[in-house]
Amino acid sequence: MDDVSAVLPDEFEAVEGSFLLRLRVDLVWDRAAFSRLEQAMRLVCEQYEGREDLPRRMADGFYEVSHIVAEWTSHPSFPRPEPTQYYQDCLERLRDLADWFFRGEHAYQEPHVWRDI
Repeated sequence: MDDVSAVLPDEFEAVEGSFLLRLRVDLVWDRAAFSRLEQAMRLVCEQYEGREDLPRRMADGFYEVSHIVAEWTSHPSFPRPEPTQYYQDCLERLRDLADWFFRGEHAYQEPHVWRDI
């Protein structure tokens, strides 16, 4: 990620081309956009690990993404061309990243490798 400070606000605000916009408006789970969002969230978690001063806008974004993606995609008619396990893994990852961001450390024993989904 070149500039995480630019990626996450755009993703959290659902600007053109963002994962959230494609998900909500187009009803499309864009794998590339999800990867961009997830990787940016992971890098921000690393940057804020152990810190007490979390920016409100960033906290709001982590909270919203960890909740609304699951809500939006839980409808039985939401198109899911990928295997079910892929979506379950992605939703778990969003919850794990929000947990890591808010707690200041992730829940996994070190050394932990965050594999790409």
